[in-house]
Amino acid sequence: MNRRRLSPRLRIQFLGLLMLLGMTALGLRLWWIQVAHGAEWTAQIRGSSQATVRIPSVRGEIKDRNGLTLVQNRASYEVDFYLPEMVKGYRERFGPPPLAEHRAIISGMPKDVKEADIIRIVNDGIVPRLNDLDLARDYNSKDLERHYRNDTEVPYSYIKDIDFSTMAKFSEHDVGLPGVDIAIKPVRSYVYGALAAHILGYVGAPDDTNKEEARKFTFYQGDVDGKSNIEKAMDDYLRGKPGVRHLRRNAKGTIDGVLREDPPQQGANVFLTIDARIQAITDEALRAVSRAGAVVVDPNNGNILAMASVPSFDPNTFIPSIKAKDWQALRKDEGDPLVNRAVSALPPGSTFKLITSLAGLRKNLTNAHYNCGGGVSYGDHFFQCWVNEKHYTHGNIGLSEAIKVSCDSFFYQFGNAAGIQSIDTVGKMLGIGEESGLQLTGEQVGNLPGPEWMQIHHPQERWSQAQTANVSIGQGYTLVSPLQLAMAYVTIANGGTCYYPRLVDKVLNQDGSPVLDEHGKVAVPQTPRMRSDLRREVTPDQIELVRKGLWRVVNEDGGTGGRGRLKNVQVAGKTGTAQATDRGHKDTVAWFACFAPFDHPKYVVAVMVQGGEHGGSVAGPVATRILERTLAMDEGNFDMQVAWTPPAHHANPFSMFKDVSYAGGNLGAGDEESADASSADVQMASDNASPDVEPEADAQGQVSKRPRVVRAAPAPPPRQPNFFERLFGGKRPAPQPAPTPVRRRF
Repeated sequence: MNRRRLSPRLRIQFLGLLMLLGMTALGLRLWWIQVAHGAEWTAQIRGSSQATVRIPSVRGEIKDRNGLTLVQNRASYEVDFYLPEMVKGYRERFGPPPLAEHRAIISGMPKDVKEADIIRIVNDGIVPRLNDLDLARDYNSKDLERHYRNDTEVPYSYIKDIDFSTMAKFSEHDVGLPGVDIAIKPVRSYVYGALAAHILGYVGAPDDTNKEEARKFTFYQGDVDGKSNIEKAMDDYLRGKPGVRHLRRNAKGTIDGVLREDPPQQGANVFLTIDARIQAITDEALRAVSRAGAVVVDPNNGNILAMASVPSFDPNTFIPSIKAKDWQALRKDEGDPLVNRAVSALPPGSTFKLITSLAGLRKNLTNAHYNCGGGVSYGDHFFQCWVNEKHYTHGNIGLSEAIKVSCDSFFYQFGNAAGIQSIDTVGKMLGIGEESGLQLTGEQVGNLPGPEWMQIHHPQERWSQAQTANVSIGQGYTLVSPLQLAMAYVTIANGGTCYYPRLVDKVLNQDGSPVLDEHGKVAVPQTPRMRSDLRREVTPDQIELVRKGLWRVVNEDGGTGGRGRLKNVQVAGKTGTAQATDRGHKDTVAWFACFAPFDHPKYVVAVMVQGGEHGGSVAGPVATRILERTLAMDEGNFDMQVAWTPPAHHANPFSMFKDVSYAGGNLGAGDEESADASSADVQMASDNASPDVEPEADAQGQVSKRPRVVRAAPAPPPRQPNFFERLFGGKRPAPQPAPTPVRRRF
């Protein structure tokens, strides 16, 4: 059988075809990689040759209503440890790093895990060199170890807020240590110290690192969080946008320069309704007593012009972190300087008679008269009027006179005639027992008791006329904050409009434009917010009857608020004195709430003093001092300088104050009402924030006094570029003069 064989020419053509097909396939593959997916592979190659550093965002400033800066940023120099770089550097210089074993939970099961002994690496590889330059500092080894396990991507702050001389040493001497770097960070500066500390709050390191975000960067530096009050409530607006620094790696993986930097963007500026001058006046007036709170409000729109509390604290203590001993001192202080007494709830005493008056008028008791025979009996209990101890009575009186002399007997009967439901209705309309909406840390809503409240909280008791009598004079279970009381008196001052309090006036971007919400609307509108209209329940004439009674309290002989008089200005107000229990301490609480000028009110002031014997002689002069200086400032007769303010502190915070007077102040007379015998537990606005507490150094971290030990070590290799040089390239810059904290902006 003959087989046909391919001719040599045909075989060459077939081989050529195979080669052509192979080259075509190779070409298509190269096109697929280099053209179709070229950008993807290029990005991967570029990513492997770069390192990224997250630059923390810069917070916006907090200003008063006139644009005066209360909180800004300053430059803080820190010595940071980049722990993974330290481990890598130790391995290059000395060989395998020492290991430590610890118990960890892996997939829900306990397991022994080995890791680099970061404490030994720092103590043996880093501290000796720092000791040579007198730059070593004590630290907490457990904190360092915990940071290495949980926050590897985040640099560990070895020394915070270093002074210029220390920074100069680091800059002058080439420490030659991998992972040791000087970082310049923007930190908060509370320009006027303790002034408005309970409003502004403070910031600190976040409780947890955002691991998902941290994995996007080679090195991660997080933002600070607002921990309390305005810093916390407005954190989303104050927080800026972080930046990114792109670093170049060489073929050996060493960082040798900066490719580019996207700088961080500063957050929005928050403008408060606070007037720093009125705030300073209020703070100065309160320092005459030991534990007190005060609020100043514009009755025409509900804007808070000042809010102060004593004792106080300096929020700069928390920046960049608060030392453990300082934090413990604040927590153990008997005066509780972290408590904001302006939003704490206490029994209001006779200042609550304003609510009882309006509740009775709502029930058409305008012309009601009741007899004061020294007290009133309900059941088997005799509720006495405060004048009973002075052995006289008020006789048969009407509402206006009862407000003037603060007759308890009248209001026991007037309140029961109105009924507890009417009292509660009016109270809620005025914001008593309701949230203010200010989002201040630990703010207490107080308590407006009634039958329903009693059934929930004291089911073994039944509501009675005796309970209503107690509520009618601001005792029993009734609790009100100075802020709530101020807003109630705002309503009567302006003729019936009840506003929500406003503390934030506006929020502006750095270019001056208003910040918008997700719907494109102004995030913080400047329009007042109305809670209710009292004129729907009582007539303007009835409101004027109460206003006239408050005027008589201050300006007529026999009124309890004579110490509230001012020359050439008509003031209307109400005194109050109540019994309370503050964490086991029996207390007398003095109150005075007022507004002025009477015909065209510009200011409402509410003052509460714990440990004040009488409202008229203690709280009254404090409120008058605030009004007097604020009105004089409006007339150009007084210039209040806003300056750095130390924390208010009293050696004996539980001392009793019989009266308060100021040099050159008004000393008008007034009949002093005493407190009712009942007592209630106060609700203090405790600060539940978790600040960034810097732990005390422990035994393993006691490095600064450790004697030098001569070790046998291999000959050091040629000096490697330190971390600073690897991050930024070239030599470290010469030290620059420290920035002026109050002027430096980021």
